[in-house]
Amino acid sequence: MAFKPQSEDQGAMSEINVTPLVDVMLVLVIILLVTAPLVTQSVNVALPKTAETTPEIKDQPLQLSIDANKQITLNKEVITGLDALENALKTALGKNPEVAVHFYVDQSIPYNKVAQVMATVQHAGIAKLSFVTVEQ
Repeated sequence: MAFKPQSEDQGAMSEINVTPLVDVMLVLVIILLVTAPLVTQSVNVALPKTAETTPEIKDQPLQLSIDANKQITLNKEVITGLDALENALKTALGKNPEVAVHFYVDQSIPYNKVAQVMATVQHAGIAKLSFVTVEQ
């Protein structure tokens, strides 16, 4: 057996053969195309027919607001002072433990006043406080 000596003009091969890579990728794509419809299959269930209903909203959230004159209102009733606000919120919380508060604040009100009212809501024991804003 004779080995052919490498000649000077034939160097090391520096290119990567991508044909096997392409073959593997095509096989993976075919497997994906075959198995995708099987994964999205759902179970057919005949659901019973009922009349359309609307949820009953019996407990509306409290509407707490501070206007441009720094006047605090709760459900359109003027509240004088943070102590009176806390008492009114505790009364509402006693009637409904899941009560929520929607908070409307004029943009000219300083943050200090807003923080005081928020702290009063928290001290009253209400955990659901939402800020209401308008789109620009």
